[in-house]
Amino acid sequence: MEPEAHLRELARFFYALKDPLRLRILMTLVQDGATTVTELAHATRVSQPLISWHLARLRAASMVTVERDGRIARYSADLGTIERQLDALRALLAPSSHPQNQ
Repeated sequence: MEPEAHLRELARFFYALKDPLRLRILMTLVQDGATTVTELAHATRVSQPLISWHLARLRAASMVTVERDGRIARYSADLGTIERQLDALRALLAPSSHPQNQ
């Protein structure tokens, strides 16, 4: 992937975390495991439509996955993707990746 495209991808990923409710949703998913929208709405005390809207943004950033069982959809945090993006950011910011600063 070209460097500029990689930067845009990282920016989109971290931009998805700009909302405190999205962070609360991720925290709930990590703590509680696979969770429905109804359960998330109850846990966060936020309306189901608003939870669904934020889950769509988290899904677009590949931070959550959905597993469907008929009409029931359970959301989970995709910790693998989150770790990979954090690692990519660490690598990008590592002093050794910027030879002009040495």
